[in-house]
Amino acid sequence: MKTELKAKFEKVLLIDDNPIERYINSRIILHNNFGKKVVEFSLAREALIYLEENQERHGQLPEIIFIDLYMPHFSGFEFLEAYDKFPLTLKNKVKVFIVSNTIDNHDIIRVCRDPNVVSFQQKPITQEFLDRIILK
Repeated sequence: MKTELKAKFEKVLLIDDNPIERYINSRIILHNNFGKKVVEFSLAREALIYLEENQERHGQLPEIIFIDLYMPHFSGFEFLEAYDKFPLTLKNKVKVFIVSNTIDNHDIIRVCRDPNVVSFQQKPITQEFLDRIILK
């Protein structure tokens, strides 16, 4: 009898405008049993709407958000500004990780100082990075 491994988290939100990177990162998340389900968005505004609509339904909220910094129309920085306005009950449940190709130290320092960001990771998401994520 084959035993399935339990995923570390029920739901992961993945926000990236690049469909190839979304696909690769989603597969890594699922293949490594990090998330049972991955909800993908190409636009950060749509992800904010999703969070807004589901903030009272804790079973619908993701535990983890992986977001790129540089996206058209609404950047990861703008997402963080809007996310900061959510109630503490949501922010205590949903943890934000920046996953980006940026090498700009100013941008990296800026997001790492954001109280809503757990950490920064260079793309792509790796198994080693996922293994290090443990939330209390």
